Amino acid sequence: MTVVVALAIAAALVYAALMGRARRRERGWPTWRAACWAGGVAVAAVAALGPLADHMDFRAHMIGHVLLGMLAPLLLVLAAPVTLALRALPVAAARRVSAVLQSSVVGAATHPGVAAVLAVGGLWVLYRTGLYAASMRHPTLLLLVHVHVFLAGWLFTHSLVGPDPAPHRARLPVRAALLVLALAAHDILAKMLYAHPPAGVDPAAAAVGAQVMYYGGGPVEVALFVLLGVEWRRRQGLTDVRAPLSGRR
Repeated sequence: MTVVVALAIAAALVYAALMGRARRRERGWPTWRAACWAGGVAVAAVAALGPLADHMDFRAHMIGHVLLGMLAPLLLVLAAPVTLALRALPVAAARRVSAVLQSSVVGAATHPGVAAVLAVGGLWVLYRTGLYAASMRHPTLLLLVHVHVFLAGWLFTHSLVGPDPAPHRARLPVRAALLVLALAAHDILAKMLYAHPPAGVDPAAAAVGAQVMYYGGGPVEVALFVLLGVEWRRRQGLTDVRAPLSGRR
């Protein structure tokens, strides 16, 4: 508990410091993005201290995973921490961050196909093998599972949407198609959990947990589609503006 609280406070303080530095340099920063960061950090902390703390209850476990792997990552992505860092950091440090973002390693890791395998594929491995039962017996393994769910969810969300710079981000149709496929795989897994619970999980608890998995992430899924739609509409608007200009040449 102490570690989670300390990490949450540190994340909030670092973001606040970067925000203050950006504003002092007269580069500004929207307050609503700071609110998204605070909300994402709070959701992740609540998930870790609340539902996920009661890891022996599959229903609570699944609530925690929806919060930790879907809602918290969406809020943190909308907070645009990388963009804020680039505005606040000295020029040399900002250039180093930009170089990392443009590297082939980051490009491969942030491809939505890779991110989907890590996020959704990781859940299939967790619940369709003996990994979930093993994590109930070994606290360190359980912690690693939670960390993976959180980071993979953040990576997957960033690979699809968000204002942070992503030099290697896939084209919009590719991202939309992979989002549909990932959500289909996620929902199929939820139905399988309902019909065939993981080893050691009470069928009644598994039924509730599967419904939480299936329905609980719905608002986040809708938000991802809306954000993709907004990006598509914005690009269409830019195309419509450029077309008359190009015709005048």
